[in-house]
Parts: sequence; C-alpha cells; structure tokens
Amino acid sequence: MTSDEVLHASVSEETYDPVRNVGRTLHDAAAQMTHAVDRRARAFGITGAQWVVLIRIGGGIGNTATELCRTLGYDSGAMTRMLDRLEKLDLVRRAPSPQDGRVTDVFLSPAGEALYPRLRPIAIDELNRHLKGFSTAEIALFTSFLERVIANGRAIDSEPPDNHPCPPSAASSEGRHSRSE
Repeated sequence: MTSDEVLHASVSEETYDPVRNVGRTLHDAAAQMTHAVDRRARAFGITGAQWVVLIRIGGGIGNTATELCRTLGYDSGAMTRMLDRLEKLDLVRRAPSPQDGRVTDVFLSPAGEALYPRLRPIAIDELNRHLKGFSTAEIALFTSFLERVIANGRAIDSEPPDNHPCPPSAASSEGRHSRSE
C-alpha cells in the first residue's frame, strides 16, 4: 500500500458479524473497564461516571460543560445533573468564563483537588489490569488506532445529517443520549 492510497472500511452486509466486530468489542471492553472503575470509585463516595468527569476536569481534558458533553457523549441535561451532584458533594465549582460569559467553566473545588490524586491510581491500576500482556509498543499502536476511530467519529459528527446512511429518526435517536449518573 502506498501513502497515496485511501483506505475504506472493509465491513459490508456480507462480512458484518454481530458477535465478532470492532464496535461490539470496543463497547464490551469499555463496559468492562467502566464496571471496574465504578466498583473502585464507590470507595470514595462517587460513581464511576462521576469519577470520569472528575478525572477529565482534573486532567485538563474538559473544563467546560459543553466540552464534557461532547467528549463523554452526554446530553446537556444529563451533564447539568451530573455537575449538580458533584457540586453538592463539594467536588466541583462552576463559574461563567471570563472570556465568554455564555460559557460555563468547570473546575475542581479544593475538596476535588484533594481527592483528584487519590482517583488517578484507579486509572493506572485498571489500565494495567486490562492491558495485561500487552507490550508498550502494542499499547501505543492500539491507542493510535483508537485515536483514529475517534477522529473519524468527530468528522462524522461534523457532517450534515443527510450524509448519514441511517434514516433521520434512527440517526437522531442514537446520536447523543442521556447517561446514567
């Protein structure tokens, strides 16, 4: 294959296997890791979903409600409820952005800052447990593949709705959804 070749997905009606495919496998792997994180996060009085939001905010990956919605796949109502709960636990604060008052900045409260270093080992431990047997090179390659999947998904999200092969009702009901908190 040359660098000029454009690769196209090789999944078709004939080759799609509902049991063994990358989408199901990604979903199941994420569910396994989510369950493990949820179990461990409860020791700190939070859910796995709250843990993810705190890790994102503390790591500087999502510092606005909008960005957290986009990267985590939450709708705005679900994210508002999530942030309300985290605020009641005194783990996050919200404030209008000094650059744009229409934007709400989200940051860890002093209690959230104190908790954050205790949450990071959960990520490290669970990644190590779930990636057991992978070499450093394999993990880097796997991560680069997943980053390409994410980039493709972001490109799809920016397409006009009529470019999607699903009928509008199916595309809208499966695009963004509410998550349990």
